[in-house]
Amino acid sequence: MGSTFYPELVALLRQAGCTFVRQGKGSHEIWFSPITNKNISVPFTVQSKHTANAILKQAGISEKL
Repeated sequence: MGSTFYPELVALLRQAGCTFVRQGKGSHEIWFSPITNKNISVPFTVQSKHTANAILKQAGISEKL
């Protein structure tokens, strides 16, 4: 298995004020974004930069990995 983008993704989420809500199903976590006022699903096995950027977009963060 290759490296994951999870540590960088979580750092950007925390920097934007997002908070961990709970553990989701399987390898997913549920985070709350105060920017969009919505919960987002974040897999801790994310290996694709495109997926990581899509999660940031869902959270309302314009920064890319």
